[in-house]
Amino acid sequence: MTDLIDNATAEELDDDFAGTHSLFANAPKSVAFAKLRKRLVRQTRAALDDFNMVRPGDRWLVCLSGGKDSYAMLAMLLDLKWRGLLPVDLLACNLDQAQPGFPADVLPRFLDGAGVPYRIERQDTYSVVVSKVPAGRTYCALCSRLRRGHLYRVAREEGCQALVLGHHREDILETFFLNLFHGGKLAAMPPKLVNEEGDIFVLRPLAYAAEDDIERFSSLMQFPIIPCDLCGSQEGLQRNQIKAMLADWEAKAPGRKDIMLKALGNANPSHLMDRELFDFAGLDLRQ
Repeated sequence: MTDLIDNATAEELDDDFAGTHSLFANAPKSVAFAKLRKRLVRQTRAALDDFNMVRPGDRWLVCLSGGKDSYAMLAMLLDLKWRGLLPVDLLACNLDQAQPGFPADVLPRFLDGAGVPYRIERQDTYSVVVSKVPAGRTYCALCSRLRRGHLYRVAREEGCQALVLGHHREDILETFFLNLFHGGKLAAMPPKLVNEEGDIFVLRPLAYAAEDDIERFSSLMQFPIIPCDLCGSQEGLQRNQIKAMLADWEAKAPGRKDIMLKALGNANPSHLMDRELFDFAGLDLRQ
């Protein structure tokens, strides 16, 4: 499929993407952009299919932070839905965490312009995080827990069966190595899970997508990016160190990230050391 995309002509790509959601009204017309967009659409659809994310008739709360990842995710889902390939109802949602200087008008203006239904939920988690986290410590963990709790609540209020997040390939790999190096466990971000209460799916349809592709796509689409100053201003985060390590590996051996992502779906419990996953005590010789 990738070869077909890379070798496609401008005319073939135009035919394949003839007509589209209004979000793409001002998208670039270049062959390079069309190939990039088609690759992201293909990867998104593959993740939806591979992990059986779609239940026709469900309602999804699509979490929109204002960052490049969530914009790209929304674009892919709208594209697939416009083509009749995603039979679910989509509701975009931004959680305004009351960070000082947050441009609250950006997302409503963007979503109104694209004709996307949405809900803006304002909750002052910023003050809670700043007051609870000691100086010099990172805010990410507490901020994430508070944000997720409010989003679950909004999903229930809106009758949504799924919370959809914009985590991509690098997010998944970075989480794996953070857990490996600092948590002493083999765990990453699953593309699909059920929350602890058992009433909402958490979906990550960009699980196969590369961050570089998402960044290029979002830049070419000229999405109005809102930076996360709360977390991004903190230096020395462990995740940033992992990100740099993975980038160095990829530069030295292109394709390594894809191989590592594939490995996360190819576990062999008998060759690990988890006695809960494999019955080592029950192993015996053939007589």
